Amino acid sequence: MRLSDRRAGDAAVLGAQDDAYLRRPGDGPTIAVSGERFWWRVAYGVEGEPGVVRNLPIGGVPSANEIWIPLGKRTEILLGSPDVMHSFWVPPLAGKMDAIPGRVNRLILEPTEVGVINGACAEFCGTAHAQMGFRVVVVPETEFTEYVRAQAQPAAVPESEGLDLFIRNGCAACHAIRGTPADGVVGPDLTHLASRRTIGAGIVPTTVENIADFVASPDHFKPGIEMPAFGMLPKDEIAQIAAWLGSLE
Repeated sequence: MRLSDRRAGDAAVLGAQDDAYLRRPGDGPTIAVSGERFWWRVAYGVEGEPGVVRNLPIGGVPSANEIWIPLGKRTEILLGSPDVMHSFWVPPLAGKMDAIPGRVNRLILEPTEVGVINGACAEFCGTAHAQMGFRVVVVPETEFTEYVRAQAQPAAVPESEGLDLFIRNGCAACHAIRGTPADGVVGPDLTHLASRRTIGAGIVPTTVENIADFVASPDHFKPGIEMPAFGMLPKDEIAQIAAWLGSLE
């Protein structure tokens, strides 16, 4: 954000967004972001505002915990929540903006440099509040367009015992993987999980080993998480599920 876009009286407050700045129309994409204990639901190219059922975005290209935005464009972020109040905070780009159940708040991000920026939930929301991070990835506009186009594609799903185990053990009841029978909406969309830098909303890098550990004991990483543990499964089955998920780029 440029200080020149704000009133002189606000210029000392780094990241503050005044009414005049917010009223200016965006010239970039519209991205819906829903804060949910303890992760961030993301949808690119939404029309209108997030919906009222679990604040699911209307249409758009789904993702989670990693938000790509184009360099030099005014990206509009529509914020909501289906459970408790969260606060979306990307310190180098903007001030905090609350994600509140029952309403939609609007935030403008206008980056001036490419790079990866860490964001966080800045409103205490439960046991794993401190583990509710995300990444904002700033890239040139052409790269952003290519990324969203790739994310819109169904998963390139190889025939795998890992997929069968994923379905048989009920994972598809909560997670969607487009191109497979998995169509759950409770948890993050995993269609292109391996393309993200981290799992668990910024907790650990995306590796097959970390995916396996997270599947076995998610509450070890995030106390209070709604996802059940699957540590009762044989280790070789967890390894097959993790290897398959780790192939979904």
